[in-house]
Amino acid sequence: MQNKEQLQARFIDNPAIIETFADSIHAFSFDGQTMRIEFCATRLDEPKPQNPQTATRHPICRLVLTPTATLDLFNKLQKLVNALEQSGVLKRKPPPPATVQ
Repeated sequence: MQNKEQLQARFIDNPAIIETFADSIHAFSFDGQTMRIEFCATRLDEPKPQNPQTATRHPICRLVLTPTATLDLFNKLQKLVNALEQSGVLKRKPPPPATVQ
């Protein structure tokens, strides 16, 4: 049996999978074995005259990843962030100046 790093797996798409929308992440945790991420969607409450708009946040997906998949996600997100920075969509804030005491 080959090592996981040497295994070449072919991707086969499944167009029947539905797309899930999330506009926030409520929580994530790592227990040493799995990374758990809870994605949420915000839903606006019915507007009421003379009152500020209110909303509720609902969990819509709980994703559980192995450490290997977590690392793969991190690396792919880092590449995406780098590409967004290079295209000007994202801009890094410079670190605050060091204070001398």
